[in-house]
Amino acid sequence: MIEVKTALQPITLTEGAVTQLMRIRENQDVPADYGLRVGVKGGGCSGFSYVLGFDAQKDNDEVHEINGLRVLMQKSHAIYLLGMEIDWVEGLNNRGFSFSNPNAKETCGCGTSFSA
Repeated sequence: MIEVKTALQPITLTEGAVTQLMRIRENQDVPADYGLRVGVKGGGCSGFSYVLGFDAQKDNDEVHEINGLRVLMQKSHAIYLLGMEIDWVEGLNNRGFSFSNPNAKETCGCGTSFSA
């Protein structure tokens, strides 16, 4: 049984991010039962790297409905991600997902890793 939490959204997905994620989901034929996994892992030039990709739900996941996407997040990652905004940027020098995380003490130049 899938329990979806809707009261408090731990992260924000901008309209641009949702549009790009839906495009990726369609282009890569992601299975319908997969959700968007948002998390962290050790590594990167600042200590932690972000995890963003489609995945099957695991036993220790919290499930949230955010802007029409089912978002999967391990409970232990919430301390690092609460309040984060994920956006899609497309500019002359940068194209991709950007992470604005109020919990990050420092971020690297590329914006994909951080220290907490």
